Amino acid sequence: MIDTGLKNKVAIVTGANNPYGIGAGIAKALAVQEVKVFLHYFRCGDGKQSSVDDDDSRGEVFYYTQRAKTPDEVLDAIHQMGGQAKVWEADLSDPDNIPRLFDQAEATFGRVDILVNNAAHWEADTFLPSAGDLVNKAVEAWTSAPGHITASSFDRVFAVNTRAIALMMAEFVQRYIKRQGVWGRVINVSTDGAYCFPSEISYGASKLAMEGYARSAAQEFGQFGITVNTVSPGAIQTGWLTPEMEKEIAASYPMKRIGQPEDIADAVVFFASDQARWITGQRLYVGGGHAM
Repeated sequence: MIDTGLKNKVAIVTGANNPYGIGAGIAKALAVQEVKVFLHYFRCGDGKQSSVDDDDSRGEVFYYTQRAKTPDEVLDAIHQMGGQAKVWEADLSDPDNIPRLFDQAEATFGRVDILVNNAAHWEADTFLPSAGDLVNKAVEAWTSAPGHITASSFDRVFAVNTRAIALMMAEFVQRYIKRQGVWGRVINVSTDGAYCFPSEISYGASKLAMEGYARSAAQEFGQFGITVNTVSPGAIQTGWLTPEMEKEIAASYPMKRIGQPEDIADAVVFFASDQARWITGQRLYVGGGHAM
């Protein structure tokens, strides 16, 4: 059996309240490795949630219903497996909440060894003036028509997906250097559409900018024994995709299925592990061959 070297490490995992989500999958996978997990979450149902809460109702409304939950289900799952986890709610678009998040984690478990930046804000937007002129018609299959990009929509997306992650990494390394740390991991969650994402232009661009920050962080943090890597998921069933959409998307993937949160979680555990000790500044596509 491979020893990941993660026992008794402390991790912050952001965006971990959706029990079907990537953050929840990562938190549980780290807990299996006996990592003490501090879960960040922010309930943001965007007014689209409902009381319907069964697997057969998966789709946009179901997804936002999960996003509006507290992380009690995730905590229960971790505790049932004998793991240690605590939670704290905060809006990461407020920069003042970032040092507070680290304060809360350190007060609970001590020094933070692993930072997993998973939290994200998503809006479909386009340069084009109307939905009828969309370059990427596929987006209309899974959400309402994208809006025209505005300063406000840009700021909402970049505040969480880019600025918050840059500030989270800066906070992590500042505290790490102050305590003279010798082992650290940063893993950021992107998207395999970051390079070009028509009809989701701000989301894709915000993730691509985040990847640029991560590469710079890998260069700057390496001297201190910190690796920084990015996982870029393909389509993942986080509760958003209906069975029909899942089947249609899977047909376009070389491995003929879409991903599960566990697929991303396994990659994150690898990057956190001692087995990845000499890997940094990398972006790993985890999407069944969708992006190569």
